[in-house]
Amino acid sequence: MRKMETLLLLSPELSVEQRETILSTMDGVVTREGGKMLAVDQWGMRDLAYPVRKQMRGYYVRLEYAAPSQLVAELERVLRITDGVFKFLTVKLADAVESEEVA
Repeated sequence: MRKMETLLLLSPELSVEQRETILSTMDGVVTREGGKMLAVDQWGMRDLAYPVRKQMRGYYVRLEYAAPSQLVAELERVLRITDGVFKFLTVKLADAVESEEVA
């Protein structure tokens, strides 16, 4: 399994419950596809450098997880069709995950 990170930019108009629903859905996708969520960092509301969908603010969330290679395609597919997700970026942090990180 590889160590991956996905940065999400969510709509500032989402309520706390809607954001939590999106994050629980992403956690469900990761676990369903055989991965393990390592960290969820909610960076909060930030000003954007340029308008995204006519908004100048956005809510940032960083997801860090251990995943097999096919999981990223499924996670990004779900992100594309989820309302309230403006943008996302996925990067590979490491080729292998330490066993103590996953436990």
